[in-house]
Amino acid sequence: MPTPTPHRSWRDALAIYLRAPVITMLFLGFSAGLPFLLVFSTLSAWLRSDGVEVAAIGFFSWIGILYSIKFFWAPVVDRLALPLLTRALGQRRGWMLLAQGLIAAGLVGLASLDPRGNLPLVALFALLVAFGSATQDIAIDAFRIESAPDDIQAAMASTYIIGYRGGLLAAGAGALYVASWLSWEAAYLSMAALVGIGVITVLVRPEPERLSLNTQLIHEPRVRAFLRASRGRPRQLRRLGAWLIGAVVCPFTDFFTRHRRKALWLLLFVAVFRISDLAMASMANPLYIDLGFTLATIANVTNVFGIAMSVGGGILGGLLVARYGIGPILVLGAAAATLTNLLFAALALAGQSLPMLVMAIVGDNLANGLASAVFIAFLSSLTSRAYTATQYALFSSLMTLPGKFLSGFGGLVVAAEGYATFFVIATALGLPAIALAIWISRDRELVPPPAPRAA
Repeated sequence: MPTPTPHRSWRDALAIYLRAPVITMLFLGFSAGLPFLLVFSTLSAWLRSDGVEVAAIGFFSWIGILYSIKFFWAPVVDRLALPLLTRALGQRRGWMLLAQGLIAAGLVGLASLDPRGNLPLVALFALLVAFGSATQDIAIDAFRIESAPDDIQAAMASTYIIGYRGGLLAAGAGALYVASWLSWEAAYLSMAALVGIGVITVLVRPEPERLSLNTQLIHEPRVRAFLRASRGRPRQLRRLGAWLIGAVVCPFTDFFTRHRRKALWLLLFVAVFRISDLAMASMANPLYIDLGFTLATIANVTNVFGIAMSVGGGILGGLLVARYGIGPILVLGAAAATLTNLLFAALALAGQSLPMLVMAIVGDNLANGLASAVFIAFLSSLTSRAYTATQYALFSSLMTLPGKFLSGFGGLVVAAEGYATFFVIATALGLPAIALAIWISRDRELVPPPAPRAA
C-alpha cells in the first residue's frame, strides 16, 4: 500500500506568499484591474455628469465585448515576436509593456477631450484602453503560469485578486475623488500615471524561461508535416502557414491530445464552474433595492464587507491549496460558490434585514474569492507551457460566457417566480460543477497531490 504524500506544514504554506513571483502578481493584478472601470462605470459617470444623453452612454457598454473575445487575438500575443521589445524584454514582458503603453495612451487621449461633441473620439480612445487592457490580461496570465510551478499558482492567483481589487478601487472611488476635487481630466491623467506601477513591475521582474518561438515551431509534428508537404512553395507562404498552424491549430489539438476522452468533460467543467454565481449576479442589486435598502447601505456593505471577504477568500484559497493541493479545495470552492446562493434566497424571504444582508455579502464574497483562487490554479495546471496565452484565454472566456448568457434571463424568472425561487434555481445550476469537481479531485493525472512537507 503506497505511503500517502505528506502535506506541507502551515509554516511552509504561508511562506509561499513571500516568494518573488507571488508578490509580483500583486502589482500586475493592480495593473490589470486599473483600466477596467475607466471604460465602464467611471466613464459613464463622467459622460453623464457632462450632460451626455443616457441612451448614448448605454452603447458604451458594448466596449466590454472585447474582454469576452480576447481569445481571437491570444495566438498573436502567444507567438508573434514584437520588433525590439521581444528581443529586449522577452515575449511576455514585451507584450505587457506594449499593452500598458496602449492603456496609458488611451487614458491620456480621454483626458484631452470634452465628451460633449466628441463622443466618437471618446469611444475610440475607450476602445483603445479596453483593447490594451484585454491584451495585457492575456500576457499577464501567460507570464503568471510560466513564472512558477503549479503548486503555488493558487497563491499567485490570490495576490493577483488583491491587486486587481486595488486597481478597481483606484479606478472607481479614487478617480471619482480626484474628479470631485479637481476635474475629470485630472482624474484620467492620474490614472494614466498609475499605469506606471505595471510598467515598473515589467521592467524589474525577469522574463519566464521558455523555448524560443522558432524552437517550439520546429518541434511541432503538425508544423513539420506542413513544411514537408509544402516543399517547393514560396518561402514566405510556408513560414506564414507554419506560424498559423503553430499559433492557432496546435494549442487546441494539444489540449485534446493530452487529455483525450477527458477533454470534453474538462471543458464542460470550465463552462459550469462559475455558472451559478454569474447567473445570479444580475439580480443581486435589484433584490437589495426591492427589499428597501438604501443605495448608501448597499454601497457600504458591498464595498466594506464584499471587498474584504473577496480578498480574504482569495488568500484562504491560496493557503489551502498550498497545504492540501488543488483537488479537495476545488470541491470546497465549487460547493461554497454554489451553496452560498441560498443565502440570497434566505435574504429574499427575510425581507429588509441588515444582518441577513451582511451575512449574504460576506458568505458570497468569501466563497467566490476562495473559488476563484483555486479555479485559476486549476486552469493554470491544465494549460500547456507551450501555449499558455492561447489556451488560458480560451478557458477564461469559456468560464464566463454561459453564466453571463443565462444571467440575462434572470429578470424573467424573478418576475414569474420571485426572488427566492430564482436564487434556489441559481443554486441548482451549480450542482453539476460540484459533481464534476469531485470526479476531477479523484484523478491524480489532473490534480496531483501537494508537495511534501519540508524536512
